[in-house]
Amino acid sequence: MPKASVKRLIECKKEDLINLVLDIEKYPNFVPFCLDSKIHDKKEKKDLLLIVADLTIGKGPLKDTYKSDVKFNKKTDSIYVTNLDGPLKYLENKWYFKEEKGFTEVSFDVDFELKNHFLNIIMTKSFQFGLDKIADAFQKRAEELFNKS
Repeated sequence: MPKASVKRLIECKKEDLINLVLDIEKYPNFVPFCLDSKIHDKKEKKDLLLIVADLTIGKGPLKDTYKSDVKFNKKTDSIYVTNLDGPLKYLENKWYFKEEKGFTEVSFDVDFELKNHFLNIIMTKSFQFGLDKIADAFQKRAEELFNKS
């Protein structure tokens, strides 16, 4: 159902940007529509960092919490997220990071479907706009944190 991609070139180190994305508990401070977050479990297993977390997303009277499985692969500098519980029928979210000359190119792909068919129709129409706002928020946060001249 709703599916979108965004790519950005951000002036910061790859490691800093990856850590920003993995700092899920800070999302409510800067990610649009993110009202709350909670990490339930975090462990390392060989080249993987495994996180189970809740995100509460909403706007106005509409809000819902979903649980996700987050896997950071240290060898490929990628993050793969799937849903475990909540309003999503499925979620597939992929982050890719590549550093070049003081900049990090980040690619973010999201594919998901809500259990509620009506909300899926609404989300499909505005999803790319929402994803762009979220990407803007990550870029702004990275620039604030890592580009202090």
